Parts: sequence; C-alpha cells; structure tokens
Amino acid sequence: MRLEELKPKEGSRKKRKRIGRGTGSGHGTTSTRGHKGQKARSGGARGREFEGGQMPLTRRIPKRGFRNPFKKEYAIVKVRDLEIFRGREKVGIEDFLREGIVKKVKDGIKLLSDGDIDFPLVVTVHKASKKAIEKIESQGGRVEVLNR
Repeated sequence: MRLEELKPKEGSRKKRKRIGRGTGSGHGTTSTRGHKGQKARSGGARGREFEGGQMPLTRRIPKRGFRNPFKKEYAIVKVRDLEIFRGREKVGIEDFLREGIVKKVKDGIKLLSDGDIDFPLVVTVHKASKKAIEKIESQGGRVEVLNR
C-alpha cells in the first residue's frame, strides 16, 4: 500500500445536508424547519438563557450588596519581598514586575509592612502604609510615593 492509495473508511465521510436548494433536493420548500411556529421563522431562535417562559435564573436570585465602580485595585508588595533587592540602592515598579513580585499593575502598587528589612533601600511605589515607611526609614532608606 502506498500513501496515495489511502482512503477513508466506508461510511466515515458523509455529505452535508444542503437545505433550501429546491424541492428536487428533498430539503426544499420549508428547508427542514417544519410548518409555521416560532422555530420556523427567521430570528425565531430563543436565547441561551431562555427557560421556556419560566422566570430566568438571573432574575430569580436575590441581588445583594454594592459594587463600587471607583474602587482602586493595588498590587501588593510586602517589606519582606524587598530582600531580593539586597545590594541595590533603588527599586521601582519595573523592578517588581521584572522579578515577578507583582504580576500586573492595575491602579498602582502599595507597600505593606509585613516582614522586616535590614539594609537601606529607596523604594518607589504609588502608596505605602505608615508602618512600612517607618521600617524602611529606620534602616536609612526612603519611600518615594508617586501620584497617579
């Protein structure tokens, strides 16, 4: 047997149904839609969420709470994460992204005081907690807060 002699198995390939191609085709006139009714009409398909006239799930379940459209979402950097920058004197947003401490910056980066630091470092962030600023300044470092 050679490559050009290969054929698909008998019955594995089926011609597609060509509807609306005249009565001689066997699928003309109503084009397999049946007679009248909603499904026979153009645009008669119901939506995915249609439940047969029953009150849809999205309307049945209670709505609770409030979602603030103006909420700021900060990426978090902890003081203990700064350990990998030992030997450097200045770090910023690009450094956090490059090192993988922060995956993406949506509304900015916030520095939190979790952990300790024992070397001076200048850190540039969008926001910082008072305790984090105290910890860095106690080691002779500085926190620069950017305005967005």
